[in-house]
Amino acid sequence: MIAPLWSPTTSRVLQSNLRLFMDWLTPVAGRPFADYADLHRYSLAAAGEFWSQLWDFAQVIGDKGSPPYLRDAEAMPAARFFPGAQLNFAENLLRRRGPSPALVFWGEDKVKRRLTCDELNAEVARASQALRQAGVSAMDRVAAITANGPEGIIAALATATLGAVWSSCSPDFGVEGVLDRFGQIEPKVLVACDGYYYNGKPIDIADKLAAIASRLPTLRTIVVVPYLGRASEVAAALHARLAPSGRSAQTWSDAVSALPPSPLQFTRLPFAHPLYIMFSSGTTGMPKCIVHSAGGTLLKHLSEQRFNCDLREGDRLFYFTTLGWMMWNWLVSGLASGATLLLYDGSPFHPSGGILWDYAQAERVTHFGTSAKYIDALKKSGLAPVNSHDLTSLRAILSTGSPLAPESFDYVYASIKHDVHLASISGGTDICGCFVLGVPTKPVWRGEIQGPGLGMAVDVFDESGKPAGLNAKGELVCTQPFPSMPIGFWNDADGKKYRAAYFSRFDDVWHHGDFAEWTEHGGIIIHGRSDATLNPGGVRIGTAEIYRQVEQLAEVQESIVIGQDWQHDVRVVLFVVLQPGLSLDAALRERIKQQIRRGASPRHVPAKVVQVADIPRTKSGKITELAVREVVHGRKVKNKEALANPEALEHYRDLAELAH
Repeated sequence: MIAPLWSPTTSRVLQSNLRLFMDWLTPVAGRPFADYADLHRYSLAAAGEFWSQLWDFAQVIGDKGSPPYLRDAEAMPAARFFPGAQLNFAENLLRRRGPSPALVFWGEDKVKRRLTCDELNAEVARASQALRQAGVSAMDRVAAITANGPEGIIAALATATLGAVWSSCSPDFGVEGVLDRFGQIEPKVLVACDGYYYNGKPIDIADKLAAIASRLPTLRTIVVVPYLGRASEVAAALHARLAPSGRSAQTWSDAVSALPPSPLQFTRLPFAHPLYIMFSSGTTGMPKCIVHSAGGTLLKHLSEQRFNCDLREGDRLFYFTTLGWMMWNWLVSGLASGATLLLYDGSPFHPSGGILWDYAQAERVTHFGTSAKYIDALKKSGLAPVNSHDLTSLRAILSTGSPLAPESFDYVYASIKHDVHLASISGGTDICGCFVLGVPTKPVWRGEIQGPGLGMAVDVFDESGKPAGLNAKGELVCTQPFPSMPIGFWNDADGKKYRAAYFSRFDDVWHHGDFAEWTEHGGIIIHGRSDATLNPGGVRIGTAEIYRQVEQLAEVQESIVIGQDWQHDVRVVLFVVLQPGLSLDAALRERIKQQIRRGASPRHVPAKVVQVADIPRTKSGKITELAVREVVHGRKVKNKEALANPEALEHYRDLAELAH
């Protein structure tokens, strides 16, 4: 019998936030809860009551209003949670006071900074005052293009104190990529760094900022965050350009740090008041501007972090992310559970592949979050942190961004830590959270996500819109409303685009676009995006099933697979980036095919295997099969600015090998 890779100990289960919540909830529900599955059933059957009890258990600051706490549940897009509530998101994240650490920052340039809870509160108060002076009030937009340092979190929380709306992207975005996003939401204030570091190189973005500022007419002021040491110079140049139109630019020091301390003030607003505007990848057109609520984001993150990650006060939460990925927003919410946030900006492999583990050891990380791609890259590098670093404090590793291959599960337990809770999680920018994720009171099975989130009526539907059943692949859906459903899309007053994005496939059911299946353990396997599934001979194949096999070959650095229309059918084409110095000969091509045949099935074997120099990625690091498919079919890629490396697409044009 196959055993799980990890099982929680009795003491760990009894001490978990989940167990504490179930015991606390027992008198309210009038019965005890046997396990997570039992609690999950309750969270769906009594959804309004469940979220209300979470509010009380987590001691959310604000007025909950009167029951019922969920209205119009049967009309899923129109469902309303806590319609009478009043709260402020930042007030709930800034509840801690004193000298305990709130933020720790390491930059690739060796800069290290720390802010205590008192210091964070004081800086947010100053930043809030600065925003008021710039004319920002409720519903105004504040945007950011900055590195993953303390100023981003300070500015976001200051924005939330006023009831204004925050949006951000990372500084590696191109001019058009930024304008495609911020041009739609018309920000009043822009917070921007003077540059950033990556792979040992300082990267100046002054010219980029000037070009962006000139095409955002709603901007009143730009606040320049120092990182490269050129903030004063950059701010002065921007101010000279903006001043004739009555706008300004200042350094962070002048605009924020120089202000006298003042008491924090919080504007309490309705539960569904906008908090964040986040953006889809935009690889098939203009990015969607997805609006998330303050109350929905807070409750969803409290549930995920406290119950599914077992995050406790005093824990130290790290996630390798940028301000252009939703995991940054998720990370920020860790403050609401009393965690210290560990921030890193730069390459995870500079100056060596051990830098993030140096950080984890030095700062006694308890929760280490990253991408499946990073874990695979670490595996291929041959590094084994279990032998080189003291990770005694580490309790959980979180992985998202793409499906985590079963072999990567093996690697984590063999080479990082033997007794860690490995939680593969999956959700998205669309919900600013997770559909399926880890469960710290359940065993971890190789290659599986442990289960659905609380309050998430997740299922897998077949083509006809019926539950697909056990071990059958289909569409990942959610059949009941949940608090972090978007309020809607910006500039979509009638909600037509919003409904088309998620509810057009199945009536009143959220269709997420992932290809998935249930397992016998109550877990989920994600097989990739359903819009990227392959259909040779009419049989649907998930791309993750092919990637899993290719990743096991040491010669292959990365790969991307598409379905190409061919002779009135679809054929599978695999593109590979090989390790430096290698070329794709007949022997290696056959080895790749045999690996896929043995590990997956004959249907998965690509008709063509082609070597390329690079693979296109979105700004958040996800490979983009759709863009490659468009290029191979001779169609125009609608929004190259959504890609981190659009030049990579040129490798896929006119490839003679595809013609035969």
